[in-house]
Amino acid sequence: MKKVYVCSPLGGNVLENIENAKVYAKYVFDRGMAPIIPHFYATILDDDIEDERNLGKQAGISLLFGCDAIWVFGDRVTSGMKEEIQFAKHLKIEIKYISKEELGEINNG
Repeated sequence: MKKVYVCSPLGGNVLENIENAKVYAKYVFDRGMAPIIPHFYATILDDDIEDERNLGKQAGISLLFGCDAIWVFGDRVTSGMKEEIQFAKHLKIEIKYISKEELGEINNG
């Protein structure tokens, strides 16, 4: 099964962004691929503590080594997401952008 890294905002409203990541993960599953979700780290690390945030970011980015693609969800790309996208480019991993509009159209029929 191909692995897809879920790239979407985390900082700010962490709880809401984790819920959004669950929706994105289901979207990936529905297309026959395994989602790789770095957002899990925010449930055990404190995003408001810089050292813990950096540890989570480094751990998340390291997951890209085992991925076949990175899918960028939503219409806003944060600085953390830009780092993930740049690293994916460096690894020559396929990058796909999925807008909220596209996600809504697919989920709503």
